[in-house]
Amino acid sequence: MTEKQPPLFPQRGTKGQYGPPVAQIKSLDSNSSLAMAASAYYDHMKRQGFSEHTVKAFSGDLRLLQKYFGSSVVISKLGTKDLNDFLAWLLHYRGVPCSPKSYGRRVTTLKNFFSWLASTKVIPFDPAAALIHNRAKAPLPTFLKDDEVEKLLDAAEEKLKPPKPDPRPYLLAHLVLQTGIKKSECVGIALRDIDRSGAEPTVLIRYSNPRMQHKERKLAFAKELLPIIDQYIQKYEPQEYLFECTPRNLEYVLTDISEMAGLPQQASFEMLRWTSARRDFQDGMDHEHLRKKLGLSKITWRETSEKLAKIAGPGL
Repeated sequence: MTEKQPPLFPQRGTKGQYGPPVAQIKSLDSNSSLAMAASAYYDHMKRQGFSEHTVKAFSGDLRLLQKYFGSSVVISKLGTKDLNDFLAWLLHYRGVPCSPKSYGRRVTTLKNFFSWLASTKVIPFDPAAALIHNRAKAPLPTFLKDDEVEKLLDAAEEKLKPPKPDPRPYLLAHLVLQTGIKKSECVGIALRDIDRSGAEPTVLIRYSNPRMQHKERKLAFAKELLPIIDQYIQKYEPQEYLFECTPRNLEYVLTDISEMAGLPQQASFEMLRWTSARRDFQDGMDHEHLRKKLGLSKITWRETSEKLAKIAGPGL
C-alpha cells in the first residue's frame, strides 16, 4: 500500500503545520469597494513601473476620493455627476486650498483610475471620461536675455582663471545652454555616454525607468567644450558620472556665477533650459527636431511650443 504523500504546497485555507492560512486573492468586479479598487490600482501602478512620485501622488488623490465617498462605496455606483461633485468639493468646500496644478493632477488621477477599471471590465463604462480637464496653464517661463547669457558665461569663464581655476561652472553653464537638458538628466550623464568620435561630440541622455525611455536621446554640443571636459575630469576625477555631486551643489554653482554676473535673478536649470529652447526656436530650428531635443511628448510640446512662440516672438 503506497503512502499518501503530503501536498508540496499548502492549499488555500489550510493551517496547522503549514502556518497561517494562505490568503484568498479576490479579483475585482463591479461590486468591489472603492478601497479594494484603489489597492488594486496601486499594485497596477507598481507593476507598470510608474515613478515613485506618480504612485505617491495618485495614491494620495485616491485616498481623498475615499474620504469623500467612503472606502466601502461600491465602485460601479460612482457616476460622472458624483465625480464632478467630488471635484467641486476639492475646489470650494474641503477647506484646504487646491492649486490649479493639484486640481489638474487629481482630474488626471480620476481619468487614469477609472479608465483602467473600465478597460479591465471591472465597471461597464468609464465615468471619468466626460470630466472636463480644465488644466490651468502655468505662467510664462523665466529665461535669460541675450545680454544676460553673455554676462553669465563671462562669469563662468572668470572661474577658469588662476589662482584657483575651476572648470565646473563653465562646463555646466555651456552644456545646459547648448543641450537644454534638465537637472536630473545632467546629474545622470555617465562618462561612457560622452562620444568624441564624430564630427561633433555628443552626449547620450539615458533613463533607467522603462516608462521614461521615450525621452532618451543623443545631443550634440560644441567640440570647443572637450578641452574643458578634460580639464574638469583632471580636477574632479569622476569615476562613473560626469557630475558626481548632489543636484543641490550644481544649483549652488549656477547661483554663484549668477551673483558674479550681477543678474537680477539667480539662474536655475529650468531657466537655462528655457533659454536654450527659446534661442533654438528663434534660430528657426525645426519644431519636431526641437521637441525631440527637449525630450518632450507631443502632448507636452503643444503647450511648450505656445509658450516658446510668445517668449521668442517680437513685441506687440
